[in-house]
This record gives sequence, structure tokens and C-alpha cells, in this order.
Amino acid sequence: MPRVWWRSCSPPLGFHAPNCAACRGCPEGATWHGRRLEAAGLEGRHRRRRHLTTVPDPHAASRPDLVLRQFDPDPDGVDTRWCGDITYVPTEEGWLYLATVIDIACRRVIGWATADHLRADLVADALTAACRQRRPTRPVIFHSDRGCQYTSQQFPTLATEFGVHLPVGRTGQCWDNALAESFFATIKRELLDTRTWPSLAAARTAIFDFVEGWYNLHRLHSSLGYRSPVEYETALAS
Repeated sequence: MPRVWWRSCSPPLGFHAPNCAACRGCPEGATWHGRRLEAAGLEGRHRRRRHLTTVPDPHAASRPDLVLRQFDPDPDGVDTRWCGDITYVPTEEGWLYLATVIDIACRRVIGWATADHLRADLVADALTAACRQRRPTRPVIFHSDRGCQYTSQQFPTLATEFGVHLPVGRTGQCWDNALAESFFATIKRELLDTRTWPSLAAARTAIFDFVEGWYNLHRLHSSLGYRSPVEYETALAS
């Protein structure tokens, strides 16, 4: 039963699938499943080499880190603390870059944007998408790294218009933005690194399907009690 249920998930649930299976009445743990995979001559997926996307601006004004690595789900509700980052997707037409905005309270990707460049427009589009979708009624903290896109003049100006505060983590410290990094690890392992993308458009379409059709609605999170971001957000609102 665990094996059939695990394979029926699309995209696959990854390493935590055995634990999710246990929530559905299948008690075997990750070690048991690992041995079954090894016996069948199978192995997990491997991550590709990293491509640098965080280039700090040495002249940018410093801002405090207001999140301080506190990425636990927030029982006080959504639209209080957001975080985001940039990652890359290699395609046969060149690099596609993905910027995200994630609600820390429920792990939901509330805004995202793609482009074939790393200009500040990319992160501005992602933040605009998040603010237009959520329409927060109180000030929101948006946490990012110190990449030049986030410390540019354009991005803080836009954030001020939306009433968003902009703390930042340290350069080169992935744990300072661990939730954003965790989402990228998931989408790469379960989607982006599983095939070769023939075009920018093909990668964009796949990202849309993953985020809007799978991750937010159905992807189970151990930190949310093995519920999806939408399920957890709905529970917070009830």
C-alpha cells in the first residue's frame, strides 16, 4: 500500500513521502522505504550544481534582520511575515529565473514571477503579485537576502507603496532565509531537476502548474501537521 500511494502522487512527495504515508495508515518509516528502493535498484534524485543568483551591492544601505531565523508557522495568522528569494532554471534557450514570495505563517507561495534576467523588475513583479493577491490590511514584513535586486532603489520604493517592511538576512547565510531556500529545494527536486526544459515557456508553464495546481493546494508539510498550505491557512481562518 505505501508503495502504490507514493507513486500515485504527482509530483512525487520526495523524502517525506513515507511520513505522509504513515498519516494515511502506513506505519513504515523512511528507513524502511529506503531499503525497499535500494532492493529495487532505485535511488533518490540528486541536485544539480548551484548557479549564483545572490550578488550583494556593497553600497546598499544596511537593514536589520527582523525575522532572525524564526520560520515556524505563525498561529496568529497570515499576511504578517513573508519571505522570498531568487533561483534559476536551465533551459535550452538559456536561464529562466524564478522569484517568490512565501507567507511564513502557512508556507503558501502567494506571489511569484519569472524572467530571463536578474534585474530588480523580477523581484518587483513577484512582490506586486503577492500584494495584489493578498491585499494586506496591516503592515507586512518581507524578508529576503542581500541580493542587489532587493537592495536596489526600485524595490524598497515599491515595498513602501504597498506598506511592506524590508528586513534582510546576511549574505551567504542560507539559514537566514531557510524557508525560501526550502521551497526552492522542493521544486528543484520534484520538478525542475527531473528533466531538460526545451524552452523558457515550457519551464514557466511547469512552474505555474506546480505552484498553483500542486504545491499550494496539495503538497503536505510536516511543519503544518501534514497539511497543504491552503488547508493550513483555511484552518487558521476558521
